[in-house]
Amino acid sequence: MDSMRIYQGLPTAASPGARSTPRAATVGAFADILQQVDNRVTFSKHAAQRMEMRGISFSDQDLARLDTTVDRMAAKGARESLIYLNDTALVVSIPQRTVVTAVDGANAKENIFTNIDSAAIL
Repeated sequence: MDSMRIYQGLPTAASPGARSTPRAATVGAFADILQQVDNRVTFSKHAAQRMEMRGISFSDQDLARLDTTVDRMAAKGARESLIYLNDTALVVSIPQRTVVTAVDGANAKENIFTNIDSAAIL
């Protein structure tokens, strides 16, 4: 009888809210999603503010290209990179996978970017 109390209130296959997939499959799917999120490039607060202020935005395809480029640059040992994407210059910390700053083409003219070790033009 005590063992029955242990299971009361937990979802079962017959109860509403029960999981339709085995726990291992759910954990595996979550791990896949977490891996995808971990591999995405993020934007620093400063970069996000600059992008909002200048009306810069990227499509999902642009962000996928950026992710792929950061992967390729990391494989080559890059650390601080200038990536030019859609008339926007992005300074990216490759090990942290973080865009540090963003400058649109109009504001990038005559600017000097320092402390970068690599560049990519997409």
